[in-house]
Amino acid sequence: MRWQQLFADLQAEFDAAESAADRAEDGTRRRAELGAVRLSERLAGSVGRPVSLRCWGAGDVAGTLTDVGPDWLLLTDDRRREVLVAAAAVRSVAGLARRTGPPEPDGVVRARLDLRRAVRGLARDRSVVHVVLDDGSVHVGTVDGVGADYVELAEHAADQPRRAAAVRGVAALALPAIAVVRTLAPGLD
Repeated sequence: MRWQQLFADLQAEFDAAESAADRAEDGTRRRAELGAVRLSERLAGSVGRPVSLRCWGAGDVAGTLTDVGPDWLLLTDDRRREVLVAAAAVRSVAGLARRTGPPEPDGVVRARLDLRRAVRGLARDRSVVHVVLDDGSVHVGTVDGVGADYVELAEHAADQPRRAAAVRGVAALALPAIAVVRTLAPGLD
């Protein structure tokens, strides 16, 4: 009898130690997996959900997350304006879903769909935009072109289409300084 009790006690101790080791290994593995997740991947799991961002220079930006690029996020705000946010300007995110998006392969095509390309789309559309830089300064106008590291903006009133007579000046905005680009319809601020 004593031997059976001894073996049962030893087996229970072994099982408890093995269970504790498994729990520790699971925690370590989860921490290692989380350590490899990029913010863009974490955000991709929240596409279609309302999120609130705190951005350097632009303050709070809220809307429904509609897309995530390699260095940008696209939201639609409550006024149905598109809001392009530079990932480098994001300081915090609230409203994330519990899931994380799948890791994006670091391919050539994906890498080329960067902030510069997204802003080039706005230049093609001739959209009136509200650009907030990381220092908080605001520029309103139409994107005339996008260089290797800057955006050329024809500055004019938000309620005016881009016409030579309406343009007050042309500004070159350093691409790394751009925090948020919000599309505006004529007559909106």
